[in-house]
Amino acid sequence: MDATGLKEKAEAWLAADPDAATVAELRDVLARGDLADLADRFAGDLEFGTAGLRGVLGAGPNRMNRAVVRRTTAGLARYLKATVPDVTTRGVVVGRDGRRLSAELAEDTACVFAAEGIPAHVFPMLAPTPLTAFATLHLNAAAGVMVTASHNPPEYNGYKVYWGNGAQIIPPHDKGIASFIAKVEPANQVELLTPTEAYARGLWRDVPDSLGDAYLDAILKLRVHGRGSDSLRIVYTAMHGVGGAWMERAMERAGFSNFHVVAEQHRPDGSFPTVRFPNPEEPGAMDLSLATAQRVEADLVLANDPDADRLAVMVRDGTGKLRMLTGNEVGVLLGHYVLVQGPTRRSKPHLVATIVSSTQLGDIAGELGAAYDEVLTGFKWIANRAIEREKAEDTQFVFGYEEALGYAVGTVTRDKDGISAALVFADLAAWCESRGKTVLGYLEEIQRRFGLYVSGQRNFTFPGAEGAQVITRIMDGLRSAPPTCVGELSVKNVRDYKKGEKLPPSNVLAFELEGGGRVTARPSGTEPKIKYYFELKETLGSGEPVEAARARAEARLRKLIDAFIALVRERGQPEVGA
Repeated sequence: MDATGLKEKAEAWLAADPDAATVAELRDVLARGDLADLADRFAGDLEFGTAGLRGVLGAGPNRMNRAVVRRTTAGLARYLKATVPDVTTRGVVVGRDGRRLSAELAEDTACVFAAEGIPAHVFPMLAPTPLTAFATLHLNAAAGVMVTASHNPPEYNGYKVYWGNGAQIIPPHDKGIASFIAKVEPANQVELLTPTEAYARGLWRDVPDSLGDAYLDAILKLRVHGRGSDSLRIVYTAMHGVGGAWMERAMERAGFSNFHVVAEQHRPDGSFPTVRFPNPEEPGAMDLSLATAQRVEADLVLANDPDADRLAVMVRDGTGKLRMLTGNEVGVLLGHYVLVQGPTRRSKPHLVATIVSSTQLGDIAGELGAAYDEVLTGFKWIANRAIEREKAEDTQFVFGYEEALGYAVGTVTRDKDGISAALVFADLAAWCESRGKTVLGYLEEIQRRFGLYVSGQRNFTFPGAEGAQVITRIMDGLRSAPPTCVGELSVKNVRDYKKGEKLPPSNVLAFELEGGGRVTARPSGTEPKIKYYFELKETLGSGEPVEAARARAEARLRKLIDAFIALVRERGQPEVGA
């Protein structure tokens, strides 16, 4: 698009933008004549999909702003009225985290629903994402909206949608909602009530405090050991997010009296002053947690991301050093724990993982007689598959996870829940302590029986419209000419999930290697990244120390990763991101 076309689009946007702040922002871009910035802002509409919306805050259709959220909510409201007959009775839950503009976006959301005649059950305080998911079920709402960008940097925000079953939306609802959004009038013509008007008409309803108590009661029942510990020293960080107060209440009620928080990161702060990227997986994000853990001599470190739907864990190794567990290790520990140590169940237990997570949970489920599914990346698929099998086969969902630090224990929420997962992991650690074992000692028991699996991941970021084209070229190249070997390992099978043979079509490629290894490539659904996942299985020798086997496996894994990245770069991937 040429400069004239961009400026015409910008002026049309300005005429319909109801927010003076983004109007001023865009006028400044026009005054500076920054055509590259304009081109990115108007490259297209921020796409509504199964993750809802997520993007950089700012003016323009390719940004998160009040205009986009008002039109999105109007489209969602009209879709709900067309498909859910009792939506005007059941209403919609609206929650928000502590990010910049979250309060304004949540208020706009509630006020547009109210203008459409749909009651909005609004959290009067900041709410973790798992609490919004819980409220959708607990209040029997027709849907839920959570304003959050999860673990993204401070310049981002997002809009996450739950269906009435408590799970994130999946097809056909995403396409249906998007089609209704496309028909919505310009943002400044979207009707919305003021909060006062909505209150007066009974269309703005504060979520009661009793709902939080109900959530805490429910997650406390997920514990297996259930006896807490006075001696287990635990450090927790909220990562400047909204999970802190909830974790304190949960740990106190569970009997973990030796509980310490990372004070510098405990209160919600959407600027994330101590971390550039508020994701526990990112380099440096856990530095303050480590410092606190060293000061109090912690045995266990637990970390949520800012909306508290993810969990990271650090434990002491045999040398006394704190070691970050991988998402797969946490998933295997929690899954094995609740499956094997949990109560006797009336129905066949069901576990679910994603296609980029470790295959080990499936091996465990198969050997122990549990139902198991492998689904596409994204917790929406885990939750909806669990619901589907419960209805069709009367299975009992006990655990699901994705390697990106997302875990669900039981059915309290139909989404990943970093608060309940942290509580159950503390329960696991207390159980290990009662046996005279460490968490890593328990992991070794699992590995000696089921094998030692090691995994790794590499991400490459390509921002903007040009970056999306780079990612497309990489995936197209791997698809049209898949490698026959990666380093010293031959490729035994290529699984192209775009064909949609057993799962919905998805732009993912998996290269299955000799000896049980796997390399998977997929573009991120929420960030301008391409992600590569790697896994190898190692068999421990009789009496061999687990650390010796791990060192051998991780050396092999490094070679595999280096070989694959070299292969992709030989095919023209730019030297960008890491």
